[in-house]
Amino acid sequence: MSKQYLQLIPDEIISSKIYLLRNKKVMLDKDLAVLYGVTTGNLNKAVKRNIMRFPDDFMFQLTQHEFENLKFQIGISSWGGTRSLPYAFTEQGVAMLSGVLNSEKAIQVNIQIMRIFTKIREMLVENLNIRLEVEAIKKKLSNHDKNIELVFSYLDELIEKHEKPKPRQQIGFKKE
Repeated sequence: MSKQYLQLIPDEIISSKIYLLRNKKVMLDKDLAVLYGVTTGNLNKAVKRNIMRFPDDFMFQLTQHEFENLKFQIGISSWGGTRSLPYAFTEQGVAMLSGVLNSEKAIQVNIQIMRIFTKIREMLVENLNIRLEVEAIKKKLSNHDKNIELVFSYLDELIEKHEKPKPRQQIGFKKE
């Protein structure tokens, strides 16, 4: 069942449910509940029963401003009459959910979510490495430009000397 279920949720769907809030990659309780096949209320009740497992860096509740901003970014005008502000779970919080929601489906979905978080982190590291390499290339090119300018200025001096040679003073015997 576990391998079969992993194929039911495309990675793109899970990836699209990961948002950047407070400079952290998070997933909302509503989205996690859908993925786990439970109601948002039941997910939040399970979390509240085990609240000691969810410190602030694992889970936080969105402010009204963050919620409105998120709705605007996603393009959803209404979230079905949400009574309270949603909870956002960081990668560690999502990992902790597998211990709270103890079903095979929840465990399998969690494994898939953890793999996607890992892929995203790897992509960010690769992106950073590429940016550092581009900066190094830019720096080298900048130095090359300076060196090329120097070479051209030396060439200009040599051409000028060749076109307007100074009269040479002869050394030795003079012919009369």
